[in-house]
Amino acid sequence: MIKKMLVIFVLLGPLFEKAAAQVVFDSPDGKLAVKVFSDKGKFFYEISRNKKPVVLPSLLGLSTSKGDFYESMKISTHTEIKGQKIQYTLYSGKKSDISSVQNTGVVQLVNKQQQPLVITFRISNDAVAFKYDLLGKASETITINEEKTEYKLPVNTLSWLQPMQEAKSGWEKSNPAYEEHYRQEVMIKDIPDSVNRGWVYPALLKTGENWLAITEAGIDGTYCATRLIAHPTESKFSVGFPDPREIFTGRGYLPTGKMPFSTPWRVIALGSLKTIMESTAGTDFSAKAAIANTGFIKPGKASWSWIMSKDDYIVYDEQKKYIDFAADMHWEYCLIDADWDRKIGYEKIKELADYAKSKNVGVLLWYNSAGDWNTVKYTPKNLLLTQESRRKEFSRIHEMGIKGVKIDFFGGDGQSVMQYYIDILQDAAKYELMVNFHGATLPRGWARTYPHLMTTEAVRGFENVSFQQAEADREAEICATVPFARNLFDPMDYTPMNLYKINNKIKRKTSSAFELALSVLFVSGIQHYAESAEGMAHVPENVQQFLRVLPARWDDVKFIDGYPGKYLVLARRSGSKWYIAGINSESAEKSVTFNTLPFGKKATLIANGDGQLDFRKETGKTSNAQKIMMPPQGGFVIVIE
Repeated sequence: MIKKMLVIFVLLGPLFEKAAAQVVFDSPDGKLAVKVFSDKGKFFYEISRNKKPVVLPSLLGLSTSKGDFYESMKISTHTEIKGQKIQYTLYSGKKSDISSVQNTGVVQLVNKQQQPLVITFRISNDAVAFKYDLLGKASETITINEEKTEYKLPVNTLSWLQPMQEAKSGWEKSNPAYEEHYRQEVMIKDIPDSVNRGWVYPALLKTGENWLAITEAGIDGTYCATRLIAHPTESKFSVGFPDPREIFTGRGYLPTGKMPFSTPWRVIALGSLKTIMESTAGTDFSAKAAIANTGFIKPGKASWSWIMSKDDYIVYDEQKKYIDFAADMHWEYCLIDADWDRKIGYEKIKELADYAKSKNVGVLLWYNSAGDWNTVKYTPKNLLLTQESRRKEFSRIHEMGIKGVKIDFFGGDGQSVMQYYIDILQDAAKYELMVNFHGATLPRGWARTYPHLMTTEAVRGFENVSFQQAEADREAEICATVPFARNLFDPMDYTPMNLYKINNKIKRKTSSAFELALSVLFVSGIQHYAESAEGMAHVPENVQQFLRVLPARWDDVKFIDGYPGKYLVLARRSGSKWYIAGINSESAEKSVTFNTLPFGKKATLIANGDGQLDFRKETGKTSNAQKIMMPPQGGFVIVIE
């Protein structure tokens, strides 16, 4: 990625013009504009939409081991290139084939030591992104001590935010894992500044008629993952770095690398709520695919015993039963979870993989990320820490016919941990293994750069519901929030869709139709379902058939209606069929009316029946005023062809 940027700078060099006091770049449709300007030696940017300010003047700059780049700065040159088209493919996203037009604006600043800082803005019709480049000698190493980037917003801005977990907290001190509840619809001035560990991406915001989603993309192993630090009295956020303890043991947490040095992209999707929900900004600014061989990447649906029967049932007979379950449901995979090496063993896992292959099912295996920072006892562990050991293990299971790995308990966002993620992804691609990161960071657009990264947890998922009644009581709320935030750009391993019941201790509050809708609303390259063969036996045959033919990959998305944390109606297309799903998280009945005519002619509805566990089915023609009543914590799906 750095080499590519060097080429761009060489090409742009002759085009640079002497800069004016301020620079304005706009989007291809002219509706978004970014102004970059100086005030007393500091540089700021502001973003307007339809000529009205959305992001107010916000500071730019870096503090580095080579000098400061945020005070006493001057513009030396600037230029703009319009109409650049990008195209790429996603295997685990809201769309499969993505095309976007972007304008690029480049501003070169110099500090008082005449050291250059290049800020590149890329602006599409639904997003603004920018990054910094430091252009030093190739032999030099640089460390970013602090990023000065800010996002200043109007004081009436509403926010939907998840607090960052404290490093080394939680079970076996395995946090951060991005598993807190969202703070819903909080005014920016009321955000608790006591949460000094920050807030996670994507941050969903609303100011007037404008919605924003702030995230980052393009983490390449030289940078740490960042978070947002709230400054409520100043109505702004700043970019914050991880806790120094969030490291691969013996290595660093601050961004460090050879010059020239690039930061990740700071990404702001903005527009109407429909624009945000249909945007692919989180991957639009990520690096191109870093692997050439994508033939082994096959999105799918998976059975998974652990979510219902937990640790004691990671045994041969139970896993064989779940392979049969996947085969009966025409699902592509079966995940065998923790301690399989001790409770089943490699030889019998090979036997299960062969048996699964005969049933057209692929086997996925769990691993502990391990390391001195990780006290979790589950195995296999300590096999992925070095390239030699990692490649030996990946080669072994590839030869056994294993299709992918689920790797758990990373517990950190420091630069060295980010490099560890990328090292794993690169070696997994070499041995044609798909990857699921669990107990992990937000993937930040990696699904484009590493398309075999099928999914990542980084959410307060269904496993919490299976442990505590208090979590079951709040399940509907989080399910109606994460499509607007956590799952907005990146695949999410929530492990949804329990259709019958959890266990004798936990009472699910959502209806079965609500749970079924999650199979469409949540995007994951491999969707691990929270249901057992025994539970599925209580589900009507038509619902089972729906799940047998439900696509594992989506071509397009249309936002129909909704409000974060309350309700959502969304349409996804695969081939010529559209799947519309809706959920209501509130305690009152919700009526929604929408036009289904643009999606096709024939509609099949599966919705709430008489009881919480019951379904009803209706077939008919599409309508320009399809009205559906969703009961409290209820939902529906419609298939249109």
